Amino acid sequence: MSVGALILSIAVNWIFIPNKTVTGGVSGIGILLYYTIGLPITYSQLLFNIPLFIAGVKWLGGKTFGVKTLYGILTLTFFLWLTEPLIHHPLTTNPLLASIYGGLTLGLAIGLVFRAQGSTGGTDLLARLFQKATGVSPGVLLLFIDGSIIASAGIIFNVERILYALISLFVTSKTIDFIQQGFSQAKLAYIISRHDKELQDAVLFNLNRGITRLTGVGGYTGEERPIFMCVVQQSEVSKLKNLVREVDPQAFVIVTDAHEVLGEGFTRLPVP
Repeated sequence: MSVGALILSIAVNWIFIPNKTVTGGVSGIGILLYYTIGLPITYSQLLFNIPLFIAGVKWLGGKTFGVKTLYGILTLTFFLWLTEPLIHHPLTTNPLLASIYGGLTLGLAIGLVFRAQGSTGGTDLLARLFQKATGVSPGVLLLFIDGSIIASAGIIFNVERILYALISLFVTSKTIDFIQQGFSQAKLAYIISRHDKELQDAVLFNLNRGITRLTGVGGYTGEERPIFMCVVQQSEVSKLKNLVREVDPQAFVIVTDAHEVLGEGFTRLPVP
C-alpha cells in the first residue's frame, strides 16, 4: 500500500497536474480545484477523503476496513505533499504522452494498493456508500462520478482534455487488470481425444504435469467424450502439442492464458 501510494502521488504531481490531464476520482477533483481556486491537491485529498472515511466506518463498518483505509488516505496525503515540487519539473509536456504514461503509472499504483487489499479512499468509497443507500451497482456509480469529473475538465480547460482523459482512463484500467492478474506465465489446455489412456500417460510421465479428466457431450453427435484439462508453463506448450499430435493427430486442442496458477508445480498457495 505504501509503494502504491508513493507511485500514485508521483503520477499525479509529476505527470497529471503539469499537463492538466484529469483522472477519475478524488485526484481528478483535486486537479480541477488546483487550477480553478489554487487549492493544493494535498488539502483537497483530506477535504474529501476524511468525511468519506468517517461515513464509511459508520455505515460500512469493519475494523480492518477502517485501519487500512485510514492508513491509505494518510499515506497518500503525505506522499502528495512530499512530491509536490515535481509539479514544476514534469516528466513530459506532451499531453498524449502524459495520458499514456500517466495512465500506466496510475494503474500500477492502484493495482498495488488493490493487491494489498487496501484503499486510498476516493470515489470508490463514495460509490460503496451510495450502493449501501440506494442499491445501485458501484460500477454504474463510478462511471457516472468519473464521467462527471472528466466532463468538468472539458468545461474548465477544453474539450480536447476530455479525449486525453479517456485515453488515460483506458490505460489505467488495463494496467490495473494486468497488475491484479499478474504475468501470464502459464497456459491452460483443453484436449478432446478418444485416446484417453495414451494421452493421459503421455502428459503424466513424458511431460511430468498433472492432468484432469472431465466428461463432455458432443453437441452434434450426443456422444460422451473425455476432455482433458492441463496447465503447463509457457515454455512447455510446444512439447504438449507435439505429445498430443503423436498420440492422436485428430485431437481437438484449445490453449489459453492462465493467470496466477497456484498449487503443486507452480506458485505455492499463500499461507493464511
